[in-house]
Amino acid sequence: MKRQIITLGGGGFSMEPDNPLLDTYILNQSDKTNPKICFIPTASGDSDHYISRFYNFFKNQSCQPSHLSLFKPPTRDLMNYILEKDIIYVGGGNTRNLLILWKEWGLDTILRKAWEKGVLLTGISAGSICWFEEGVTDSYGEGLEPIKCLGFLKGSNCPHYDGEEDRRPTYHKLIDSKKIQPGIAADDGVAIHYIDRTIHKVISSRPNSKAYNVYYDQQVKEMELETTYLDSLFPG
Repeated sequence: MKRQIITLGGGGFSMEPDNPLLDTYILNQSDKTNPKICFIPTASGDSDHYISRFYNFFKNQSCQPSHLSLFKPPTRDLMNYILEKDIIYVGGGNTRNLLILWKEWGLDTILRKAWEKGVLLTGISAGSICWFEEGVTDSYGEGLEPIKCLGFLKGSNCPHYDGEEDRRPTYHKLIDSKKIQPGIAADDGVAIHYIDRTIHKVISSRPNSKAYNVYYDQQVKEMELETTYLDSLFPG
């Protein structure tokens, strides 16, 4: 069974409502012609506006959109609710709150089972960080800090690498001081497609946005990853 995760550093329907390239790519990775895609907005506290933006985009695509609220759950049987989906799309917001609520509801275990059964997992910002062993988050309210995450993917993750001025230098400092392990950073507009924990492809909705392998070798270094600008694949 092919295990897929697509992590967005930024972009998609919530940040680029007029640029569908990343979200279209995500839909195209399902083996279904009309996939069931479920939005999990836990990190935003189930923001009504965020949920509306999800439906405003995906209701016009070839898919069956739904969302899972842990504040107003649609069913007690979350296991079967999640396992019947083809794509799980996790929104941004407070990563710490997301992880705590997921653990309390057992959703962390359910999502791992879904991933192992071939359900495509994806998400932006907090919805990107959560899949890694560690991430860089502003969840604590004062600056950026490391956070332990689910560990489906190895290493650490830093989204919004070019979108927030403190992200890159803070990530470097955390790696240099060994407060976080090395990992993958992604600019806004970039998504990293993993198959079985290995990077399959790096894609972008913006021509100059990139992803980086950030590692330590006497000092913190970056290696730019080959990135495909999606407009070259999907012109017009």
